[in-house]
Amino acid sequence: MQAMTAEQRLADLEAMEREGVDVLVIGGGITGAGIALDAVTRGYRVGLVEKNDFASGTSSWSTKLVHGGIRYLPQGDVPLVHEALVERGRLLKNAPHLVHPLEFVLPLYSTSRQPVGLPIAPPGGLGLGMLLDLGLSMYDLLAGSQNVERHHRLSREEVLQRAPCLRPDDLTQGFLYADGQTDDTRLVIAILRSAVMVGARLANYAQVVGFERDADGQLSAAQVQLTGPQDGGREMIIPARHIVNATGVFAETVEALSGETPQLDIQPSKGVHLVLRREDLAMGDDAVVLPETDDGRIIFLVPWRSRVLVGTTDTGSGDLDHPRADAADVDYLLSHLNRSVTRPVTREQIVSTYAGYRPLLRLRHSRTPARLSRSHAIVENAAGLISISGGKLTTYRSMAQEVVDRIDERAGRHTPCATEEWPLAGAEDWPAAEEALRARAGQLGLSAATAAHLAGSYGALAHAVLDLVAADSSLAAPLAPDLPAIRAEVDYAVLAELALTVTDVLERRLRLGIEAVDHGISAAPYVAERLGRHLGWDAAMREAQIAAYAHYAAMHDAGK
Repeated sequence: MQAMTAEQRLADLEAMEREGVDVLVIGGGITGAGIALDAVTRGYRVGLVEKNDFASGTSSWSTKLVHGGIRYLPQGDVPLVHEALVERGRLLKNAPHLVHPLEFVLPLYSTSRQPVGLPIAPPGGLGLGMLLDLGLSMYDLLAGSQNVERHHRLSREEVLQRAPCLRPDDLTQGFLYADGQTDDTRLVIAILRSAVMVGARLANYAQVVGFERDADGQLSAAQVQLTGPQDGGREMIIPARHIVNATGVFAETVEALSGETPQLDIQPSKGVHLVLRREDLAMGDDAVVLPETDDGRIIFLVPWRSRVLVGTTDTGSGDLDHPRADAADVDYLLSHLNRSVTRPVTREQIVSTYAGYRPLLRLRHSRTPARLSRSHAIVENAAGLISISGGKLTTYRSMAQEVVDRIDERAGRHTPCATEEWPLAGAEDWPAAEEALRARAGQLGLSAATAAHLAGSYGALAHAVLDLVAADSSLAAPLAPDLPAIRAEVDYAVLAELALTVTDVLERRLRLGIEAVDHGISAAPYVAERLGRHLGWDAAMREAQIAAYAHYAAMHDAGK
């Protein structure tokens, strides 16, 4: 299996510059990763470049759900819901180590009027239960054979048993339905790892700063500047037959680099989440849907790893490179949360906050973010640049298929898409492999929680992490006192997942930035020391990396 290392990154970049590629994907989020995998499995020579780290933008700041989007049904977005539900089913099958079913409790109160964004408010709330039952039946129907499980009604007592965090006053009944959950960043890494296994070349910290054209005015190459901590600003030219712009909220900016007027009209919308301790909310294993807010949205309470995620918001734009919560975002979420739970939460109880921007596409005659399209758009400009933006994390694979179908048309090829049933890296022989992993982890003295964490983060590839522990028992030590991540994962991140900075490791490979009470700052010196060994850092570089991470991690306190 080809390693994803700093050395391989440079080798890939030099090979792309020397030999060129058939398809160059710009953007290392979930959409770009999906396009790279689809294209390489159809036989194209594929390269992917990302200006920062993989999944460092929108793809790491989601609600961690793989879902159809129940709130889009009342808005009439039936095709989007159907597409997402079908893709949810495929992900549950193709990445069972990373994507698993999650049950949701949807409570109904006597004071409820327009839960989950219903367009009408029946007088006195009469018939709301019937309307929700009908909507959830449609949700089941749209999933077809890919459905996780059928929804059903819950009595008031059953709601409180499954969701003891909810206040009982005025609670009348509820519903239970199922969707999927994932770790968004780990999913992106798995897709990229899968593409590399088939032959894709990729590089993080490689920013496209311009393009070259051929005699016919068509894009023929990308000008790339390396921005990694040890790159020295090196510039390269990567020839490519087809160039795909999959940069999300930055897609208009990249379009403009081609010298053509951007065709996409992207309206970034900020989504903010709070991260809380489970015990502070008396949260069980089921997610909870707070059915309505003052502005017609819904808020999810989602158990994720050792914590609970509360979100999200839908507000205007700001600094796209450095999204963060503000006091108003936190006030909004706390206000609606505390109306619905038995244990009101204070700012001091917030473990962390995080924010990201959705690349929403403006609909004609619409000026409000809530009316923007969650669907995606694919455009091609006069210079031949293919750009895609919008969509949902759940639908990344079908979006990628559309893009590569477009490339096939241009190339005069008709290659079948293989990704509908393509197991992602780590899914090999699952769930039997999970039993073997847990048994081996126990033999090495690791806790059941750490074994579960490794299995859920890497799947069958976790054996490589366990190999590191077997060779050096000190690597079994935890990185944070109340979390299951261990030291061996730091080495694995740099040796197998192309982590080049302390932030890459703590924020995106291990997620301690949002999960740890101190955001992983206490682990930063150890991480810098291990990365320094592998990457040849001197003392000054290690100190600079620790300081850079502390500065970055401070954003998780924003708005608190």
